[in-house]
This record gives sequence, structure tokens and C-alpha cells, in this order.
Amino acid sequence: MKGVKNIYHHSYTFSFLLVFLVLIIFRPALSTYVNTMLSSESLTISSNRTLVSPGGVFELGFFKPSGRSRWYLGIWYKKVPRRTYAWVANRDNPLPNCSGTLKISGNNLVLLVIAELLPNGNFVMRYSNNNNSSGFLWQSFDFPTDTLLPDMKLGYDLKTGRNRFLTSWRSYDDPSSGNTTYKLDIRRGLPEFILINQRVEIQRSGPWNGIEFSGIPEVQGLNYMVYNYTENNKEIAYSFHMTNQSIHSRLTVSDYTLNRFTWIPPSQGWSLFWALPTDVCDSLYLCGSYSYCDLTTSPNCNCIRGFVPKNTQQWDLKDGSQGCVRRTRLSGSGDGFLRLNNMKLPDTKTATVDRTIDVKKCEERCLSDCNCTSFAIADVRNGGLGCVFWTGELVEIRKYAVGGQDLYVRLNAADLG
Repeated sequence: MKGVKNIYHHSYTFSFLLVFLVLIIFRPALSTYVNTMLSSESLTISSNRTLVSPGGVFELGFFKPSGRSRWYLGIWYKKVPRRTYAWVANRDNPLPNCSGTLKISGNNLVLLVIAELLPNGNFVMRYSNNNNSSGFLWQSFDFPTDTLLPDMKLGYDLKTGRNRFLTSWRSYDDPSSGNTTYKLDIRRGLPEFILINQRVEIQRSGPWNGIEFSGIPEVQGLNYMVYNYTENNKEIAYSFHMTNQSIHSRLTVSDYTLNRFTWIPPSQGWSLFWALPTDVCDSLYLCGSYSYCDLTTSPNCNCIRGFVPKNTQQWDLKDGSQGCVRRTRLSGSGDGFLRLNNMKLPDTKTATVDRTIDVKKCEERCLSDCNCTSFAIADVRNGGLGCVFWTGELVEIRKYAVGGQDLYVRLNAADLG
């Protein structure tokens, strides 16, 4: 038997089982569209029974990719003509044949456990007398595969230590874990989401600024989608919410890319809203330290004012990977700041944040630290609050035509004129 506690290495008071039957029994039956399953019931491949969420957006059942002999338990969008999978329970432990059963076991004599597919696509286990989300015994939203659905959280649950992240399919018809992941890195001075392929970082989100991540091209002001980011002693997580339930959106990671797709009925398919990496300037470390990437210039790499190419020969060959160095060393007492607007903020590996400091004190705080090289406002809402400070070299910066935020780079007074 293969259970969730084995697949995900967690123990629960019940087990969610994919039972391998000895006999292969085919008994075609009409599908009954319900969204709950009691402990006395089961789903089998042969019965063709599924669970359908209230509203009919999501469906849970067994499926077999075209041309494959292995079976999986998954959740997919029910109303999209081309089947789109949102979650796969046993992606790395497929059933070798059509002898699969989903059942609940481990009920005690007092409380009844119910399995339920919620309207938002979350498959949950709960006691029959508890509908509160905080009382779920188990939920699929805690174990994402390649897709982030509305109201699903991506990031750390600090109480359990669980990091919820996305992992691509191995191929278009193989849902097993692929090589590309999108996960939150909390080892940086400020948390950032990192797109990784085979342990190589290929894109980062930039830090959250109260409205957005500076390196993700989310469109602000949409009347049907709200973005949420939480950072406290319980969790560090991102989610999004659809205020118009007739419009559907999802984040999906595939080989080397993170994509947002949106489906607005009566359209018959998904539209690609944006994809990362977006362009050459999204490539990590294309331009070295103290330089930034700008699509509107040629070459794309530019030294920050007050800096000169570290290797002029390579720079003349349009290779900016070695970056730039200061024209004039910092003096301490006579330093000031150059304001760069519409920027993706530097990598936060060398950053620290003070979320309570008045923004008018940011410059003073940075100047008081001889290692401080730049700062930016931590939360840009309502006039700004708090500051992010960088020490050491500034790396992985880009300039946008629109969006981004202001970055203040420390320079010697001689380079500010």
C-alpha cells in the first residue's frame, strides 16, 4: 500500500491510501458528481467515479496520460476543453495498472472523517463536525505539484517547517517531478522566490515591497485579482485571490519557466498572461556588480553613474559580466546618494531590513554604516515605511520601462555632480 504519509513523509491520525488491488475488475458506471466521500465509500479506477467541486470548476479522480500505462490520482479543471491538471497526488509513485482505489481509513468510533473537494480545488480531510480550514487534518494545498491555485500558499509554514514550492512535470505527458522548481529562499536578508533548474538559479522575484515583488511582472489594479504576501512568526508565504470567481488564473512552473495563465469564459482555453524569464535582462548575473541591465540600451549592461567597467576590454566586446568598480572611493563624511528609478532591486543576499524605521531616516542610517552601499524603501504603500539596506557589492539589477522601484546608491560627493 502507498499512503500520503509515505509519499510525503508525514504521519497523521488517519491515512490517505492508494490501494493496489490484486484483481483487475472492470465495472463501467455512470459518474456521480458529488464533492465528498465518507469512510465507507471509495473511488476506484474501474468505477469511473469522480468528485466534482461545488460550482463544477474542479474534478478529482484517476487518470492515465495518453500513451502511458501508469495511473495517477489528480485534480483537473473540469470545464476547460483541453484537460488541465492542477495537482497530482502520486506523481512519483504511479499505479502500474488500473487496480487503484482511493479510500479513507483510521476513523475512530466517535468522529467521522470526510474527504471533500472544495470549490477552490483544495482536496481536504476533516472531521464531519469541523468545517474550519484551521481544523483540516490534511489538505492537498500543503503539497503543491507544478501549479499554484488561487488561495493556495507558496512558501514556509514556520510552525511545521514545511516549504510549499512548485516542481515542473518531467515532460508534457509525465507528471513525475521534473528539473525546475520555484521556491522561497529565506536564507537571504529578505526572502525571495527563486526559479531553479537542476540547482542553478535562473530567475529571482526580488523582495516584496508591500504591493508586488520587484522582479515579477504582475499587473496592478486588476479588478479581479488580489496579491497577498505574509511574513510573520507563523509563516512567510505568497498567495493570490480571485475577486471574480468566473475568471480563473493559475501559476504553473515548467522547464526553465514560470507562467501565469488566465481563463475568462466563454473563451475555450487559457491565455498566457506573462512568463518568466521574460527577456535577456531576466538572466541572472548577465551584468556584473554595480551595473544594471536595460533593454533600451546597447549594450544592455550599464555601469551605475560613478562606476567604470572593471574590464574595459571585455566591456567593449559587450560582455558586462565582470561588472563595474567605483571611480572614487567612499569618504564617509562627504558621501551622498544617487537615485535610480524603475529598478529591480539588487539580490538580497547581503541585505538587511528594518520595517519600522521612518523612511526619512534611511539615508542617515546608511551613512552611519561604512559598509552600507545602498538602500530602498521596504514598503512603498502610504508614503513608505521601513528600509532595506545593502552592504557589499550590488549585483543582479535591472531597469524597467515602467514598474520597479527607487534604489538609492551611495557615492562619493565627487561623483554626484
